[in-house]
Amino acid sequence: MIARVWRGETRAEDADRYAGYLRRTGLADARATPGNRGVLIQRRVADGRAEFVFTSFWDSMEAIRGFAGDDVHVARYYPEDREMLLALPPDIDHFEVIADER
Repeated sequence: MIARVWRGETRAEDADRYAGYLRRTGLADARATPGNRGVLIQRRVADGRAEFVFTSFWDSMEAIRGFAGDDVHVARYYPEDREMLLALPPDIDHFEVIADER
């Protein structure tokens, strides 16, 4: 299994709005893509900012291509991301999952 990890930040006052937006866009699209094994969204609010970590779990890099396109190392953004995110980090991290004890 492969974990695809994206990080982004909003202003603290946009945290709830962006969390809902992530659920309607990235989470919904990832879950609808064949080969997706689930999504974990984490949030931390501190010092006037909300940091989000969006981790999606996949069967293979080929499955990730079905979600992200040919260049799996580039982040996928949606229209309102530009309104709420403080920056648009271009890169994505991928990790081989070697243990999952949930």
